[in-house]
Amino acid sequence: MQVTETLNSGLKREIKITVPAGDMEAKLMARLSDARNKVRINGFRPGKVPVQHLRKVYGKSFMAEVVNEILNDSTRSIITGRGEKAAMQPEVIMTEDEKEAEKILAGGADFEFRLNYEVIPPIEIKDFSDIKVTRQVFDVPDEEIDEQVKRVAESARTYEPKTGKAAEGDRVTIDYVGKIDGEAFGGGAGTDQPLVLGSKEFIPGFEDQLVGSKAGDEKQVTVTFPENYQAAHLAGKEATFDVTVKEVSKPGALEINDEMAKNLGLESLERLREVVRGQIENQFGAITRQKVKRQLLDQLDAAYSFEAPSKLVDAEFNNIWNQVNRDLEAAGRTFADEETTEEEARAEYMRLAERRVRLGLVLAEIGEKAGVTVTDEELQRGLFEQVRRYPANQQQEAFEFYRNNPEALNTLRAPMFEEKVVDHLLGQISVTDVKVSKEELLADEEDTETTKAKPAKKAAAKKADTKKADDDAEEPKKKAAPKKKAAKDAE
Repeated sequence: MQVTETLNSGLKREIKITVPAGDMEAKLMARLSDARNKVRINGFRPGKVPVQHLRKVYGKSFMAEVVNEILNDSTRSIITGRGEKAAMQPEVIMTEDEKEAEKILAGGADFEFRLNYEVIPPIEIKDFSDIKVTRQVFDVPDEEIDEQVKRVAESARTYEPKTGKAAEGDRVTIDYVGKIDGEAFGGGAGTDQPLVLGSKEFIPGFEDQLVGSKAGDEKQVTVTFPENYQAAHLAGKEATFDVTVKEVSKPGALEINDEMAKNLGLESLERLREVVRGQIENQFGAITRQKVKRQLLDQLDAAYSFEAPSKLVDAEFNNIWNQVNRDLEAAGRTFADEETTEEEARAEYMRLAERRVRLGLVLAEIGEKAGVTVTDEELQRGLFEQVRRYPANQQQEAFEFYRNNPEALNTLRAPMFEEKVVDHLLGQISVTDVKVSKEELLADEEDTETTKAKPAKKAAAKKADTKKADDDAEEPKKKAAPKKKAAKDAE
């Protein structure tokens, strides 16, 4: 096998490999000899089939196997032997001339092919002692816990049907159909929807117009969607809702005691408080970690400047760009609505893609040198956590999909590896804890550049999570606050 470098420019490489026809013939004959004792051909006793007859029957298919074997085995060994790491799977270029290909399969010509690839540049890991980050810490007060426990109790409160008019605090069960300019809009209808008046669960003005209604009433509610409404095609627009009140119920006593906690599957009120506190602390802790990670990545980005493999950058850009366009389409917006142009947005997201690729390579190098790994047990836990996000009737199918698709499983392994590298770095750098208020912690929580592919900045739609934006358009509700989610999780 002859290996010749035909291109070495920046990170780009091209290698020409030539396997002499004699070597190909030797490999073919070895396969034919091995097959001689295994194949069964009419008219010949086992092990007595002439090799030339076998070649006539199986020669081309066996030679095709030889070609594939050479491609599979030599690609990795050649690049490793050169002391290089390919950024992506090398592109294999073979002859497209049918006559030449027939000669190779017949054993009458050398087998030549080329490998095109980009290398990962060498990265010299620098000292971490100069990296300093501030970790904002919010101590959750008892009042916050009390408020969330009260919300849990309110969600568990029983209601009894009542006659007469609905008052604030009563629960109405309604059907509704939303219209804009007389036309029903997608996701604007609901049936048997429970709504506690005064809960501020629906958009401003909706609940107020149902106070005083009775079972059987048909009302037309007129509201204006907020200017910052997450479904941008509805933002700022006036809508009417044809509402049918099907039932009015009055609330039972608000009970905050052990019995209420037991009805939720917990042994005591104290245990409920522990669960709620843990959920709230986890939510704020996630924000704290994201801010710390952002500071860390910003300083790593400033410390490492090198050419990133263009194919990795292009792949990352395509992921971001596709997500951005899906978000814009879902929100019914354009780049002009985001006060930019497609050209400017492309340039911005290309810079973001380059940053993410560089940071990904830096973190990978740091992790490799530090011996960071994701164990099979950790990956299994991550898999179960991912599968739990699917509906119950789809979880087994999702589990099998990940288990049978190594690439899909790697999409779980990669972020787990990244988080473990971040944990390693946090143990090496200077971290200063600073006590802050909840308002300070939540300030400036707009998602910014990280190594993960998410829409970012002005050209993206208002919400990075398109599913959440779609869900919000399905009924005239306001976005639930984080503390509300904690209460729901504890139910």
